Amino acid sequence: MPSNLDAPLGSPYGAHVTARLLDFFADTTPWPRRLWDVSSVLALEEAWEAGDWQRQQVLSAGAVSWYLHTLERILGPDRGLGDGMVRKELTQLLRSGLAPDSQQRRRLRQLMPLVTDGYLARWMAAVEVVAPPSPERLARAVATHLLDRGWSSGRLHRWVRDALLLPGVSLRDLLQEAADFAALDDSEFEVLVPFVSLPDHQDLAEWLPEWRPAPVVAAWFEGQGVASRPRHNGAFLYRIQAKDAVAAARKAGALVLRLEARSSFARTGRDRLQPVGRVWVGNYPEPLPVQFPARGADVLALQRERTMYSVTGSDRLDDALELAAPVNGGPPASAVSGAWAAIESLMYHPGDKSDPSAGRAVAADRMASLVACSWPRAELTALSYRHKPPEPDELSLALANAQSNAERCDVLVGVLSTPGQPALTRASDVAARQRMANLLMSPHRELADVQLVYSGVLRRLYRQRNIVAHGGTTAAVALEAALRTAAPLVGAGLDRLVHASLTQGLEPLELAARAENSLALVGDPLGRGVTRLLD
Repeated sequence: MPSNLDAPLGSPYGAHVTARLLDFFADTTPWPRRLWDVSSVLALEEAWEAGDWQRQQVLSAGAVSWYLHTLERILGPDRGLGDGMVRKELTQLLRSGLAPDSQQRRRLRQLMPLVTDGYLARWMAAVEVVAPPSPERLARAVATHLLDRGWSSGRLHRWVRDALLLPGVSLRDLLQEAADFAALDDSEFEVLVPFVSLPDHQDLAEWLPEWRPAPVVAAWFEGQGVASRPRHNGAFLYRIQAKDAVAAARKAGALVLRLEARSSFARTGRDRLQPVGRVWVGNYPEPLPVQFPARGADVLALQRERTMYSVTGSDRLDDALELAAPVNGGPPASAVSGAWAAIESLMYHPGDKSDPSAGRAVAADRMASLVACSWPRAELTALSYRHKPPEPDELSLALANAQSNAERCDVLVGVLSTPGQPALTRASDVAARQRMANLLMSPHRELADVQLVYSGVLRRLYRQRNIVAHGGTTAAVALEAALRTAAPLVGAGLDRLVHASLTQGLEPLELAARAENSLALVGDPLGRGVTRLLD
C-alpha cells in the first residue's frame, strides 16, 4: 500500500490537503474556512522582536509572557521543528521569558536559521511515519509557511489548482515543490504604476529616478507588448524585491497608499492624486489591481436585517463599525488601530475588575469566545446547502422543511454520524464535514482549542495596534499576518453583535457573557447545543 506521500492528490488524504490549501489561498473564502494561523517561523520572529518593544515599554511584560506561554503550546505539535535538540532548546528559551537584553534572546536569534531551513522537508518526513499528521494540520503548516515567506495568495492558489489538473501528481510532488518555493530568495520585479492625475508632477515627480513621463511609459508598454494601454499622465517605475509578480504588485499597491497619505496633506485643489487602478509587472502577461483584495471582514447582518443604509441614529455598534471600516481595505496602521478600537469599545468595561491581569486584552478573549460560538453554526449552515444527492432523499426533505438555518443545522447534526451523509461533492465540504464530526465527538475540547486560537489571533492584533500607536511604526514583522488572520474574525464578531442587537436587543457584553457560558457548559446536559451557542 503506498504511503500518503506517494498516493495521488485525489486520494482521501491528498484531497483533504489540497482542498484546504485552496481554501487558505483563496481571497474570497468565507471566514470559517480561512487560515487563522501564522507560521511557526514568523511566530518565533515575533517573539524575538517583542523584546525590542518591551524594552521601549510599547509592550508590557505581561503581554509578552502570555504570548510566549501560548507559543510554547502552539509549537508543541509542530512536526516541522523535528524531534531532536532544537525543539528542546526552543522550549527552554521560550520559558526563559526572553528578556530584552538576555543571552536567551540572542540565542533564539541564532537558532532561527536552523528552524527555517528544511522546515517543510521535515513535514514531508512526518507524513511517511506510521501515525502521520492530520491533513488539516499539514495543510495549515504548508500554507502559513509559504505565505509568511512572502508568496502571494494568488500565486499559491494557481499553483495548487494547476497541480490538480496534471495527471499523476502525488502529494510528495506537491510538498517538494512547496519546499522548493520556501527555499527561494526574492527576485527583482519591474512594476509600472501609471497615474491619470499627479498634481504638480513637473515640480514634485520629474526629478525622481523612478518617474517616467508619458512618452517613456508608452515606450515601456510597447516593449512589453501591451496592446490595451490605459489613459495616463506618467507613471512611477519601481524595482521591487518579492517572491512573485502578484506579491510585487501588492507591494506597489502599498507604495501607492503611502503616496496617497502624503498627498492628503497638500492644500486642497481641483486636482487629486489618481492612479489608473492597475499596475503592470515586467514580463507578466496581464495587469494586476493596484488595490489589494479585501481582507474578509464581512458583516452580513446589515444586509440580512436590511439596515445597511439606516444611519439616522448613532449608538456604540454604529461607532464600532465606523472605527473598524479600514480593516478591509485601509492602510495597515489604520486597519489595526480601527479594528482594535472597535473591539475594545464593545468588549471592555472599565468598571469590570474581575481579570486585572489581562487588562484590556480581555476584550480579545471575549470577542474570541463570541466568534468561537459562531463557528459551528456557520460551517453547518454552509454544509446544509451543499447536500446534493443524485435523487432527493430523506435528508433533502428534512432540510427543505426546516424553517430556519438553525433548524437546518439541527437536522444536519443528526446525520453526521451516518456514512455518506450529507452527500457532498466538493473536497472542501468533505473536509468541513470531518471538522464538524470531530466537534460533535468532543465539543468542549474542540471549541476550547478554537477559542484559544482566536484569542491568540486577536491578542496579536492588540499587540500590533500598540506597536503602531505607541511604537510609531508599520514595519513590525507580524503586522500583515495579524491583519490577514484577524480581519475575518473581526467581521464575524461584529456580524454576531449586530445581529444580536437588531433581533434580540442584546448589548455586546451581554452576548459575550452568553458566549463564555456556552463554551464552559457545552457538552453538559444543561448546556446549549453546538448549533445554538448564541441563541
